[in-house]
Amino acid sequence: MLERSMDGKTLILRLEIDTNQAQFGKAATAIELTGGDIIAIDVIHTDKNYSVRDLTVKIKAGGSADQLTVALQAVPGVKLIHTSDRTFLLHLGGKITIQPKTPIQNRDDLSRVYTPEVARVCEAIHSDPSKAYTLTIKRNTVAVISDGSAVLGLGNIGPYAAMPVMEGKAMLFKQFADVDAFPICLDTQDTEQIITAVKQLAPGFGGINLEDISAPRCFEIESRLRNELDIPVFHDDQHGTAVVLYAGLLNALKLTARNIEDARIVICGIGAAGTACTKMLLAGGAKHIVGVDRDGILTADRTYSNPVWQWYAEHTNAERKSGGLAEALKDADVFIGVSAGGILTRAHIETMAADPIVFAMANPEPEIRPELAEDIVAVFATGRSDYPNQINNVLCFPGIFRGALDSRATTINEEMKLAAAEAIASVIGEDELNRLYIIPSVFNSRVVEEVRRRVVQAARESGVARRKPRE
Repeated sequence: MLERSMDGKTLILRLEIDTNQAQFGKAATAIELTGGDIIAIDVIHTDKNYSVRDLTVKIKAGGSADQLTVALQAVPGVKLIHTSDRTFLLHLGGKITIQPKTPIQNRDDLSRVYTPEVARVCEAIHSDPSKAYTLTIKRNTVAVISDGSAVLGLGNIGPYAAMPVMEGKAMLFKQFADVDAFPICLDTQDTEQIITAVKQLAPGFGGINLEDISAPRCFEIESRLRNELDIPVFHDDQHGTAVVLYAGLLNALKLTARNIEDARIVICGIGAAGTACTKMLLAGGAKHIVGVDRDGILTADRTYSNPVWQWYAEHTNAERKSGGLAEALKDADVFIGVSAGGILTRAHIETMAADPIVFAMANPEPEIRPELAEDIVAVFATGRSDYPNQINNVLCFPGIFRGALDSRATTINEEMKLAAAEAIASVIGEDELNRLYIIPSVFNSRVVEEVRRRVVQAARESGVARRKPRE
């Protein structure tokens, strides 16, 4: 379904015009009067009575697809066959495909890729299961798995509607790190069924990327799968966010002459991402973290029914602060938001320490818009691509999985995640670092190379690598 408001968007309208009843000019006038600007016309079919044309139309401010549809339907002799935009056209038939690595041109080729010669390869793997890594797609393939219960900005939309997101993730794996990834959307939101399904699928994959699974189920699913499988399992919404956040924070702290051990950090939103970010910061040496959620500051002075919050309260807020966001932010050096749009105010920031660092990462609407506070902060980052310093998971997961697959790691541990964060931060040189550039572009080719290199090294040093890659 198209968005109602299409300001600045481009639509493609396919019109069937009865040339005995209508003139093209009437259709063009109807489009113009409802906020459309025709920028291209393509004739698809024409005969004595009918003309079928594709009109590329840019929607001006205040216009919408609905208004265009109503106006065109009112023109005698004009039939609107369908409306699409460039995004919908890109998704026709899905965004990924599978191609053979070698062509089958004759009977000899057929016998080697399939029966009877393939039997020899099957027997070799049966005798030594580790050969699956060298003789099947397992060595370079990741399953991108979701139940569609927590799709960013959309919520619980289910497995069918989540598939375009997972296809996109698979494209990013291939584009940035040459990892073959396949989207798998499971038609269940039962924790045990998801765990069972992933374990049953695992033989064909070298790694598992969990995506858009709602909290708190995502914690148990990831934990159980990490313990029960011998391949890397990575919940990107948790750990990808944490890795890139830590990378950006390392550079922001450097820019403001702070160190992580002394920095007073407030994290708002203690769900999957907030908890993972906290664990990453603790592993990196942070000692002064306060978490805030809808019940206020999490403190060990209280008991929580949510086990994640209980763990959080016991491992943070050493000073036992209480209250809400305002109390947490007083004299804080860093605000990290993974919560909801619009909950942070300029007045809040004014109570923070001098040269505050604000990472407002809620999507699509940040906790506070940069234009409302950029004059009083030292560094500002968001999760959006239309502002500087985007905290984007694409900087993390391709390189991490490339390194994990190349080293044939059994897991992705904390050492590998820290190495990935430090790699991302290191891509920006001392002469480049500034308040509007603390995190590299997702299109910087050095990111994947450096993340991969350091992840391989960390996997070997921490004892989870089963292979030393030949560089």
